Amino acid sequence: QVQLVESGGGLVQPGGSLRLSCAGSGRTFSSWVMGWFRQAPGKEREFVSAADWNPTNTPYADSVKGRFTISRDNAKNTVYLQMNSLKPEDTGVYYCAAAPSIQRITSKPPLVSYWGKGTLVTVSS
Repeated sequence: QVQLVESGGGLVQPGGSLRLSCAGSGRTFSSWVMGWFRQAPGKEREFVSAADWNPTNTPYADSVKGRFTISRDNAKNTVYLQMNSLKPEDTGVYYCAAAPSIQRITSKPPLVSYWGKGTLVTVSS
């Protein structure tokens, strides 16, 4: 069993930055592929980024490439999402997720084993 708790969301102006954190429980945290998804109002949940245990494989959605960076600290059982140059269309609830592989977390629909409850990010002036 893995429990995921997100933090770091909030209100930020366009062009600003935020860093999301996701703290995971359990001794096997490093064995999971960790990722981030988001859901804007009235839209489906979409993949943002993921990182394998090393991480050597870090795919990103095209809409966030060059602006968002995923990282993880396995010693702290934590995965991060650094979000820069934020845009109003980045607004949504951001969810942390754990999956057995990059293939599964990026599949459609995503084959995620565990979800966090989400943290709200609002980009507005």
